[in-house]
Amino acid sequence: MESLDDTIWDVLISGTGLTQSLLALALSRSGKKVLHIDCYDYYGGAQAALSLQEAESWVAQVNEAENPSQFSFASIRKEPPNQDPGGSRLGFSRAYSISLAPNHIYTRSNLVPALVSSKCYRQLEFLAVGSWWIYDGEEKTQARPDDEGESELRPKRTTCLRKIPGSREDVFEDKSISLRSTRSLMKILKLATDPETYPTTVEEHGHRSFAEYLISECKIDLKLQAPLLALTLSRDSPAKTTVAYALPRLHRHLTSIGIFGPGFGAVIPKWGGLAEIAQVACRAGAVGGGVYVLKKGIDAIEQSPGEHPKSEATTPRLMTVRLDGGDTVKARWIVGTSTTLPNLSEVTAAQQTATMEIIHLTAIISSPMSSLFPPPAESSPPPAAVVVVMPPTSLPLPEDTDESDVPLIYLNVHSSDTGECPDGQCIIYTSTSLAHPSASSILSSAIETLFSTILTEGEPIPEILWSMKYTQRHYIPCPPSPSDSSNNEPPLPPSQLSTDSSSPPDASGSDHGLLYLKDLGPSLALEDEVLKDVRGVWERIMAGDGGSGFMQFEDREGMGGDDGM
Repeated sequence: MESLDDTIWDVLISGTGLTQSLLALALSRSGKKVLHIDCYDYYGGAQAALSLQEAESWVAQVNEAENPSQFSFASIRKEPPNQDPGGSRLGFSRAYSISLAPNHIYTRSNLVPALVSSKCYRQLEFLAVGSWWIYDGEEKTQARPDDEGESELRPKRTTCLRKIPGSREDVFEDKSISLRSTRSLMKILKLATDPETYPTTVEEHGHRSFAEYLISECKIDLKLQAPLLALTLSRDSPAKTTVAYALPRLHRHLTSIGIFGPGFGAVIPKWGGLAEIAQVACRAGAVGGGVYVLKKGIDAIEQSPGEHPKSEATTPRLMTVRLDGGDTVKARWIVGTSTTLPNLSEVTAAQQTATMEIIHLTAIISSPMSSLFPPPAESSPPPAAVVVVMPPTSLPLPEDTDESDVPLIYLNVHSSDTGECPDGQCIIYTSTSLAHPSASSILSSAIETLFSTILTEGEPIPEILWSMKYTQRHYIPCPPSPSDSSNNEPPLPPSQLSTDSSSPPDASGSDHGLLYLKDLGPSLALEDEVLKDVRGVWERIMAGDGGSGFMQFEDREGMGGDDGM
């Protein structure tokens, strides 16, 4: 391996999260000399996948960090061993791969063709996200005996999970939807899937609440609003979710179904979510000549005086970087995120007007909960993940909490087919943006509510064997960059808008080689802006150098197939 300090690197990339790993791959295969480092001893950064032992270490690192971090208030709880000889117990550490980023990838995502053209898909296995369920608790009046044995009409609450319609066929097959409601649903589904109509609607009604729009313009019953809102994956409450945010994402969901197979429109990578893509990109980057060093972060950056390339217009001055442990290296460009570059957190904080904090709860469950995983359609592949949505009305909320301010609670349930847990178990990933001390308790209640809903007579009650809670902070930059609406991509929520990554955070001279990538936002699905951001930085660094197109690589001679990427 080349000596780190004796080499002048074209690009030094800090952190092995998804965006940094994709960028390192794109640059190394485009002929750049890339040094890729990470202060941790594992790949993936904020999108890592952890064994149980690694999760213990991660929690300790989060809580012991001296500097402000993206993560905070982390804890792990292990339940006492099950005394039932036939009950499921917690397996060994490496039997689990707990994902910090279990995001869905829609089949229309721009990442999918990039993984194909870069040949990374050969090292990845994608699994279908199956049915979307919503909790439905109704009060129905029926005759029940009173204390004296006489019948009287009393309300009884019935609970069940209903499948969220994802297509016209689903709407017509659901006999619980009235004819009038069917017509209304067909209207909004037609609107959301028409590429010519829905952008006009967004332009005219984008500022309005999506819930209010559904009532006034589409005549959607209150009961059917929650399923439609669920498909937008909004982190905000229904009242704060706008048409500009919701309708493009409804379009994305509906038009993604059927691309890779009937009945589903999203996938997840096997073995740990986005971390698996980051690791594959790093391996492919190494094949392209990139050099990878773990347990080495950036301690300080300074510009080397008197050293400047011939092409001052496109290439920055050489910079000297001191790494953790005292090693020094030299590089033309340095790229990272707000959490992986020194002192950048101060610059980032100066650009922020607010933050969005997401409370996470990840739980290992003693049951496979198989009833949640039927094939979503005839001839569709068996799903490895499903989504369960809990409306605010289904959960015990604190007395000081207004129901209208509470966002929907999403539970992403992953089966053992994902490779994230042993057979006979599953993992639930749930989170909320609700800013309340009881937020984590509400997430726990959502899981317990799910348990009671799917319970079948004769089957043991599912139990939480292990759980991890933590808070993740996402910055809201100001001012936002203009959204690119040329191809009708969904506009980003405020928590994902960012300044132009092609400009240095401190806006210093054109010869400054410090660039940053946006941290992944709080969205439950991977947004197209993520890859656009990576491409923008790649284009800035490549400027006029030619090379292959972005993430478009041919097989290397003598290295075709899986090994050649």
